[in-house]
Amino acid sequence: MQDLAERIGEDFDRACSLCLACTGRIVVTGMGKSGHIGGKIAATLASTGSPAFFVHPGEASHGDLGMITATDLVMAVSYSGETQEIITILPLVKRLGVPLITLTGKRDSTLGRASDVVLDVGVREEACPLNLAPTASTTATLAMGDALAVALLESRGFTAEDFARSHPGGSLGRRLLLTVGDIMHTGEDVPRVSPGVTLSEGLLEMTRKGLGMTAVVDAAGRVVGIFTDGDLRRTLDTGVDIRATTMAEVTHPGCLTVTPATLAAEAVHIIEQNKITALLVVDEREHLIGALNIHDLFRAGVM
Repeated sequence: MQDLAERIGEDFDRACSLCLACTGRIVVTGMGKSGHIGGKIAATLASTGSPAFFVHPGEASHGDLGMITATDLVMAVSYSGETQEIITILPLVKRLGVPLITLTGKRDSTLGRASDVVLDVGVREEACPLNLAPTASTTATLAMGDALAVALLESRGFTAEDFARSHPGGSLGRRLLLTVGDIMHTGEDVPRVSPGVTLSEGLLEMTRKGLGMTAVVDAAGRVVGIFTDGDLRRTLDTGVDIRATTMAEVTHPGCLTVTPATLAAEAVHIIEQNKITALLVVDEREHLIGALNIHDLFRAGVM
């Protein structure tokens, strides 16, 4: 890996420039172990803002070459640079006039000489004790492909939100795209009482709604505070009369709130940093519009 890092230079820059200039797709091809690495490189490129797919070189000479168009770029993965299945389709690739980038350990190979850019992934020896099985060389090739994908990602200004849009079914997508508005309780499911009601009435509201807290709102529906299960335990320890004490006397003013547009992942951070279990959701005028607790975040898969 250290040897590989020292080779990152003008060829790498040119490869990036060709990929960025490509108006079609990056078509990755490779045979055997190199093909497996090529498939992963194509998948990484596609998920980071560079449209790409893998074409098996054996299938390419039997019709799949039609997947490659004049606006595409071909990236060949072959450590020897002499993979026969790729050499066979090389004249057709050149006839299309598409750029060819080759990841190889043999710069002077047939593929190397025919390429617009060669990315040298050569290794001094394989990790295999026989120095035969592709091990160190496949690792180097994969690292070079990942480096290329990351460089392109940065050049394109690709964001975490962009990444999440291509991974909507994964946990990362949920963490990055899900908002508080997607999971909060609304309407009659939101516990709320006015400051003037008794503590006993507040407890009934907390019990009915089951979120472990209740919002305390003024006549206009603006949040003035919150009362939680923890507050209840501490209040009861003082021996207060729950039928004579009002919510105004026991409510925490200035509680933490979020908006519906707040990312669910950010809500998790707020809850963890402040060691709380619930949040109230307000609009731009501090009117109560929703609520959520830690269990909602667990169910949504963001904790």
